[in-house]
Amino acid sequence: MLDNNQLLRFTTAGSVDDGKSTLIGRLLYDSKSIFEDQLEAIENTSKKKGHDGVDLALFTDGLRDEREQGITIDVAYRYFTTPKRKFIIADTPGHIQYTRNMVTGASTANAAIILVDARHGVIEQTKRHAFIASLLQIPHVIVCINKMDLVDFSEEVYNNVIAQFEEFSSKMLVRDVRFIPISALLGDNVVNRSENMAWYQGAPLLHTLETMHISSDINKVDARFPVQNILRPQSESFRDYRGYAGRVAGGIFRKGDEVTVMPSGFTSKIKTIDTFSGEVEEAFAPMSVSITLEDDIDISRGDMIVRSNNKPESLQDIEVMLCWLNNSPAKPRAKYTIKHTSNEQKAMIKEIIYKIDINTLNRGSEDIEIGMNDICKVKIRTTKPLLVDNYRENRTTGSIVLVDDATNETVAAGMIV
Repeated sequence: MLDNNQLLRFTTAGSVDDGKSTLIGRLLYDSKSIFEDQLEAIENTSKKKGHDGVDLALFTDGLRDEREQGITIDVAYRYFTTPKRKFIIADTPGHIQYTRNMVTGASTANAAIILVDARHGVIEQTKRHAFIASLLQIPHVIVCINKMDLVDFSEEVYNNVIAQFEEFSSKMLVRDVRFIPISALLGDNVVNRSENMAWYQGAPLLHTLETMHISSDINKVDARFPVQNILRPQSESFRDYRGYAGRVAGGIFRKGDEVTVMPSGFTSKIKTIDTFSGEVEEAFAPMSVSITLEDDIDISRGDMIVRSNNKPESLQDIEVMLCWLNNSPAKPRAKYTIKHTSNEQKAMIKEIIYKIDINTLNRGSEDIEIGMNDICKVKIRTTKPLLVDNYRENRTTGSIVLVDDATNETVAAGMIV
C-alpha cells in the first residue's frame, strides 16, 4: 500500500532541446497542477512569441535568459501533488558546462528521468547523464524516449533506443531502469495513455512515478543519528529535559534500544523519542526527532548516536568522488572546511587519484588540475576523524561538501567511496 503523503523527488536530464521543460510543463498541465493566473501569464507570453498554443516549456524556464534562448540554465524546482503522492521536480540543464547543476539537482533524487530524442537515439550527453545518475546512486532511472510523433510512433525506433541504452548501461550500477515512449508536446504517455502507440503495454509516466516503490531505497539497517542540537527547554514542565535533536540518517531507533555515542564510545539506552506532534515508539529516516537517553552523557553537535553492534567507520583519510562546483580551480594542499552531516572539520585535498573525462567517461591521471564541473577521485585528510559510511550504502552519511575558508563558498560536493 502506498503512503498518500509520501514524497518523491525526481530530476530530469537530457540534451539541449530534448524537451525536458516541455515534459514537465505537460506533467503539470495535464495533472491540473497549474494555477489559473500562472496559466494566463504563460498563454500571454506564448501569444507574444507567436506560438499557436501554450508553450509548455515556459512553466519551468523562469529565468529571462532561459526564455529568450529557449534553454534551461539553472536548476528549477517545481512542486506538485496528485491524490497519490507529492512530488518535487528538479529540472536540470543539459549543457556540459552545467554538469555541477545536474549534480546539485540529482543529489537528493529518488528517480532520474533521462530524455532521449527518438530521432537521434542515445548520444554522448545521454551517456553522461546516465553516468552521473549512476555515480549519485539514484535508485530508479526512467528513460523517456521523446518526440515519438516525429518518427511516426514507430515501435522499431523505440526498441533501437532501448538496445543502445542497455548496451552501455550494463557497466553502470543502476538497479531499476524503465523505458517509456512519449510525446511531451502532444501529451502521449505522459499523464494519459497514448492512442497512437497501442503497441506499448506499460503505464504512462505519471502513473509510473505515482506507483514507484521508494520505501526500500532508504537504508533501514545501519542506524545513524547525527546530533544537530541539544534541547534544554528549562520550562516548568520540562525542568530536567535533555534531548538530542536531529534527523535520522538511516536505520530504525526504538525506545529501549542500546545505543553508542560516537566518537566518545559511551553507551546508554533510548529513554524517549519525541517529535513535534508528540512521543513516538520508533523513528526512521528521514524523520526529525529528539532522542533522550537514560544516562547523562556529554554529547555535542557533530556527534552521532548509533547502534552498539553496528558502527560507522571513523576515518581521517577519506577517498571521495568529488564534483568541483566553483569557478576557481582546486588548490593543492589548501585548507578547506569539510561538512559531513552535522559535523564540520578542517580538511585538505591530499592527492588527486584520477579525473573522469566527462565526454568519454575514461579515467585520466595525467591532467589532474581540478576545474569547474570536473569529476575526480581524491584523497582528503581531515583534522579529526569523521564517522562515515560508503555513499552506496547511505547517501546521507556518505556525502560531504567542501567550503573555501577565505570566501565561504561551497566549492565541491563529494561521495565517499
